[in-house]
Amino acid sequence: MSLTARLRALAADPDFRSGARDMASPSLGLAAWGLVAGVTMVKAGLSLPQAMGMSLLVFAGSAQLTALPLIAAGAPLWVLLATAFCVNLRFVIFSAQWRHYFGHLPRARRLVTTYFAADLNFAYFVKRYPDAAPAPGQLRYFWGGVAVNWPTWQACSFAGILLADRIPPQWGIGFAGVLALLGISYALLAEKTLWWVAVTAGAVSIATYSLPLKLNILCAIVAAGAVGWWLDARRSAK
Repeated sequence: MSLTARLRALAADPDFRSGARDMASPSLGLAAWGLVAGVTMVKAGLSLPQAMGMSLLVFAGSAQLTALPLIAAGAPLWVLLATAFCVNLRFVIFSAQWRHYFGHLPRARRLVTTYFAADLNFAYFVKRYPDAAPAPGQLRYFWGGVAVNWPTWQACSFAGILLADRIPPQWGIGFAGVLALLGISYALLAEKTLWWVAVTAGAVSIATYSLPLKLNILCAIVAAGAVGWWLDARRSAK
């Protein structure tokens, strides 16, 4: 079967189409967030090739938007790396969950899948497949979401890069991106422990907002992780 025929068969697959349809619902907020990321990269002083390369290689909007102010401020490299690492720690948790579904795949396929695995993919995937075990159609559902998620982000990010000087800040497009992330976060808060972790992260982030170099994010992550670990240990003891 030719590649074109395979792609047509995949596009007609019901699981693939379900993944694409589910991912289409938050695509407006995702588009706004990608546009903000593109504009911010240029405003931070990156050249067009650098901004486009970052968009393609660093497929993580929160890490981009956290790192860019640090780059603009001339922060030390260790602060930049530590901040990006901590912001992306959630993907370690996501990956531990993905392993139950895709751990049987060859390493090369898992590496490719890892690049495209984002917050939205995870939220909708675990909602559709709550039992952490391989099942028919899971990979096709995943790629259906990717077919909407990745092109939407890249197209809007590139648009923000190319139109950065023409998009006035008065539009407030960043707020639409924040709303999209809040929607994702709410979808992931499926139990009481996660609510306490989220409240802790928000409270500590606000309380330490005056710290330089976005260190309030590091403080929030450490505090939320400690609370989550303590609550988990307490529940296990009971």
